[in-house]
Amino acid sequence: MSESLFEQASKRLADAIAHVDISEEAIECLKFPKASLQVSIPVRMDDGSLQVFQGYRVRYNDLRGPTKGGIRFHPDVNMDEVKSLAFWMTFKCAAVSLPFGGAKGGVAVDPKQLSKFELERLSRGYINAIADFIGADVDIPAPDVQTNATIIGWMINEYSNIQRKLCPAAITGKPLAMGGSLGRESATGMGAFFAIETLMPLLGMDRHQTTVAVQGFGNVGTAIADALGKAGYRVVAVSDSRGGIYAKQGLDIPSIIRYKQSTRNFQAVYCQDSVCSIVEHETISNQDLLKLDVDILIPAALENQITEHNATEIRAKYIFEIANGPVTPSADAILERRGIQVFPDILINAGGVTVSYFEWVQNRSGLYWTLEEVNARLKQSMVNETLKIWQIAQLKQISMRTAAYVHALTRLSEAISAKS
Repeated sequence: MSESLFEQASKRLADAIAHVDISEEAIECLKFPKASLQVSIPVRMDDGSLQVFQGYRVRYNDLRGPTKGGIRFHPDVNMDEVKSLAFWMTFKCAAVSLPFGGAKGGVAVDPKQLSKFELERLSRGYINAIADFIGADVDIPAPDVQTNATIIGWMINEYSNIQRKLCPAAITGKPLAMGGSLGRESATGMGAFFAIETLMPLLGMDRHQTTVAVQGFGNVGTAIADALGKAGYRVVAVSDSRGGIYAKQGLDIPSIIRYKQSTRNFQAVYCQDSVCSIVEHETISNQDLLKLDVDILIPAALENQITEHNATEIRAKYIFEIANGPVTPSADAILERRGIQVFPDILINAGGVTVSYFEWVQNRSGLYWTLEEVNARLKQSMVNETLKIWQIAQLKQISMRTAAYVHALTRLSEAISAKS
C-alpha cells in the first residue's frame, strides 16, 4: 500500500528532529493538526440542477500565531492533501520567521468546468460553510492552485457580509481595490528569484551561463521564468497543464506570457509590438521537461512530480521547489545519492505567504506600501532566511531541506517552551 501524502510530509519532520534539541512533548504537539473541517457545499448550477461539492479546511498549528494558508480548487483535493499542505505551511511560516501557524483549504472541483456565475456561487458557498473556522486573528486564507484575486474578492465580500462589517484582514490575496497588496500576485515567484540569486554565488554559478526549465506556467511559473529571463538566465523550457515547449537557444518569456494572455494558447513565440512569430522549438511533455539536461529545474505545478520512478532520469544539477511537495522523500534519497541538490519548498516558495503577511499587516494598520517597499521587504526576508538555512546546512553537513526544517523546528520549539 502506497504512503499517504501526509505520511510523506511527516518524514521531513523525522529527518530534522535528530539535529534539534527538542522535547518529546514538543514533538508530540507537531504530529497532529489542531483542527480539521470537512463541509458540503450545495451549488445551484446555471441549468437549474443542484451539485454538492466537498470542501476542506485544516488549521495545523497556531503556536506562533493565527494560522495561514491558501485555498485551492482542484479535482484531486482531499483531506489528506489539505492536511499535508497545512503541515508544510506550519514549517514554512516558521522557517521565514512569520508570526503565523500553518493552515490550508480547498474544494474538490475542476473550476474550468464551471461558468463564472457557478464559480462565484461555489466560492461564496465555501466561505459560508467555513466562516466560523476562519478570521483575522484565527485563520487567514489566501489564493492557491486555480484560485485568484477575483475568487478571493468574492470570498472576502461574503465573509464581510456574514460578519456585518468590513473584514479586509480576514483573507489575503484580494484585489487592490478591496485592500490587496501590491506585489502579491508575483510574490511566490519573486521570493524564489531572490532565494536563487542569493544561492548562485555560493554554488559557484554564473547566471549568464545557467540554463533553466520551469514546470508549470501559472502565476507562479510565469513570474519566476520572467524574473530569471530578465536577469540573464537562459530559460530553455516551460510547460503548462497541456504540455511544454523547449528551445535550446532559450525562450522569450515576456512574448510567451503576452501571447498566452491574449490568445489563451501556449506557444513558443517572439513578439514585436502586436506581431508574434513562432520560433524554432520542440514540443515536449511535462515528464520530458523534468528530464532535461539543464542547470536548474523548477517544479512549479503540483506535488509528487519527482518520485522514485523518475528520479534516476533527472539530469538537472539543482532543483528549486516552487510547488508544494514536488519531490517525494524516496526521490530525495535517490537525488542526493546522485549529487543533485534540492532546495526545499518551505524556503523557496515562501515569498507568497510573506507578502500575504505584508497584506495582513497593511490591512490591520491602514497604511499601504508601494511595490518597491513590498519587494524590498520581501528581498530582505528571503535573503536573510536563505543565508541562515545555508549556514545550518554547511555547519551540520545536512541537506538544505533538513536544514530548513531544523531552522523551523527550532523556532517552533521556542514557541512551545515559551507557552509551557
